[in-house]
Amino acid sequence: MSIIRKYRFLIARRFVQIGLLLLFVGGNYFNWTILKGNYSSGLFLDTIPLTDPYAVLQILFSGFMAGTDLLIGAAIILLIYGFLFGRVFCSWICPINIIADAAIFTSNKLASKPKMKLSRRTRYGAMILGLILSTLLGISAFEAINPIAILHREIIFGLGTGWTIIVALFIFDVTITKHGWCGHLCPLGAFYSLISRFSLLKIKHNNDNCTNCMKCFAVCHEPQVLSIIGKQNGLIKSGECTNCGRCVEVCEDNALNFNLGKNNKINILGASSRGFK
Repeated sequence: MSIIRKYRFLIARRFVQIGLLLLFVGGNYFNWTILKGNYSSGLFLDTIPLTDPYAVLQILFSGFMAGTDLLIGAAIILLIYGFLFGRVFCSWICPINIIADAAIFTSNKLASKPKMKLSRRTRYGAMILGLILSTLLGISAFEAINPIAILHREIIFGLGTGWTIIVALFIFDVTITKHGWCGHLCPLGAFYSLISRFSLLKIKHNNDNCTNCMKCFAVCHEPQVLSIIGKQNGLIKSGECTNCGRCVEVCEDNALNFNLGKNNKINILGASSRGFK
């Protein structure tokens, strides 16, 4: 298997993530009209609003009214992630994913053992806590400490104290819990997990081709979603799957592929669909 084929989705994800950051930089510094704003609230082509629905929920819980443009932008994002592509924000869009992947790579190289075991459900508690604090404090509580927004500001406006939070997340993932922030604590990841269960884009497993090599488990950041692997044909239905494509990349048995809808299979970047029924 060639290097490009083995990492085709990872390469594509980095291209998208870095490309979006560059577009935001261009929008802020050079007045490009492709993408302006930030990851919580942006404007596409100076016309189409794009708003984080969880940020809108925080605004509403804090007691403020959300403008029509924010509500329209949130509805668009809900359609894109909740009904079409699933939790792809976490693996294809969010710049913190780059930090998380770097932390996992470093942790594996150092053979670091997790010193704390956190429940994946902790992030749902954090999501609810963010809304409760928004109500009590009268502000969008999570947005005030959102690492995504902090990283965005640091890249756009230069070095500041915000980098200490990003470095702290990296160290936490390396030394305390693998994939600690994104996989266990991030309330935004929890929100997108909830709305993505019924999205059209899913990973499909063909048990007839599966040899139980378990390579997919080794690379998956959300291994709990792979419960059907080696057991039965079907879709990975959990909304916690980020559709990152790493399991598809490493599967040499053609047992995993992207699937659009209940019965339709699709090929992305040359992914093989041989053996799928």
